Amino acid sequence: MHVLHTDTLARRAFLRRCGQLAMMGAAAPLSLNLAAMGEAAAMTASDYKALVCVFLFGGNDYANTVVPFDAASHASYARIRAGIALPHDQLQATRLLTAQPLPGGQEYALHPTMAGLAGLFNDGQAAALLNVGPLVVPTTRAQYEARAVPLPPKLFSHNDQQSVWQSQAAEGATHGWGGRLGDLALSSNGGSLFSCVSLSGTSALLSGHDTVQYQCTPAGAIAVNALSNKFFSQPAMRGAFAELLQQPRAHQLEDAYTQVMRRGIGAQQQVAQATAGVALNTPFLAGNRLAAQLRMVARMIGAHAALGVRRQVFMVSLGGFDLHDNLVQRQPALLRQVSDGITAFHQATQEMGLARQVTTFTASDFGRTLSSNGDGADHGWGSHHLVVGGAVRGRAFYGTPPPVSVGNTGAPEDAWHVGQGRLLPTTSVDQFAATLASWFGVSDAELPLVLPNIGHFGGAAYPVNLGFLHV
Repeated sequence: MHVLHTDTLARRAFLRRCGQLAMMGAAAPLSLNLAAMGEAAAMTASDYKALVCVFLFGGNDYANTVVPFDAASHASYARIRAGIALPHDQLQATRLLTAQPLPGGQEYALHPTMAGLAGLFNDGQAAALLNVGPLVVPTTRAQYEARAVPLPPKLFSHNDQQSVWQSQAAEGATHGWGGRLGDLALSSNGGSLFSCVSLSGTSALLSGHDTVQYQCTPAGAIAVNALSNKFFSQPAMRGAFAELLQQPRAHQLEDAYTQVMRRGIGAQQQVAQATAGVALNTPFLAGNRLAAQLRMVARMIGAHAALGVRRQVFMVSLGGFDLHDNLVQRQPALLRQVSDGITAFHQATQEMGLARQVTTFTASDFGRTLSSNGDGADHGWGSHHLVVGGAVRGRAFYGTPPPVSVGNTGAPEDAWHVGQGRLLPTTSVDQFAATLASWFGVSDAELPLVLPNIGHFGGAAYPVNLGFLHV
């Protein structure tokens, strides 16, 4: 099966747009550069929308996050997860109340430390995506075992699966689907530098063809370190340095360096001034690393008009989820940070009147095994994830609930697993991302520019749009 890569698709769009510009008599290099991705998609947004990825590094354990709650499923879960299962009586307060019952009477609850997110779910502001993971094409267990179809590269590897989630390619990928969304949005963003913003260092997700991800910290924009020393504290020295930066250089590398320096200083000043005007009353708990990142994201979203952007993609993250051992002891504090941080962030978007314009979603390297290794769980594949926002069709589960089994009994439900309760995904990351991209404003025709494998999915079994967002 031939798989189209994003570079090929982008090149086609670029050539198509070149022909359109030639017929119009336009030949400016800037026009061609932006047209390759932005104008070709005609994303001329007049409103504001933002996507916020919360990446859980290490591979979050899905089974103790979105926990089987109905009596039969929980009994199987407790038997398989001996030593690391959550008692049924601890889950009543975080039981997820769905508007439409699941087939077979299956029910779920969130981890007991995730009361905030359970409340958002039951209030219709959040939904759960079941058994999501990277796929190149729809895949059965038999096809997986026979290697009869293309598979995601280097399954079960942390670095590679983090990259595959974010870019559809193994470690070393240079473009991610968030960055490609930023490329398509460039024509709508006057402040194009702030189209993709990371509070998690350099990320594959936010790397585009034309979009350069802007990096921030929870404390604000990153200042140029050299300008903070005593030498530059003198106004005369600052003025002289600024004047030097305005002068073009004959040497190409020197000139490029001064441009980057100039842009960095200007961006830092712009972000500092714009966010200074955003006052939030919503409390973000101190000591919560994720909440600190999300508070800065909220401030930047509140300043979107001053920053000149109508479409933004953000990435924040929390590490520590690689729990081969001490799962019961260490995961609760991590999930509490996730729940409290996202809940506060959603409340901040409500405070600003932007809840319907902001969609937050979780992602992680992979899920973990349903079976216990004694004190934790090992690397898996498919996982459960959460989506939060005012545009979410909440109080609902999307995707197909997997059977609670380990996949080595010879029973029909084994088709869902690839051993030890590692879920074979029944919903692809591409479908998940395509639903987010469509809400963001990407047309069906341009989805392959963002997600090169999306053409392999469709129909009732693998719908391109999963329907969890009001468009």
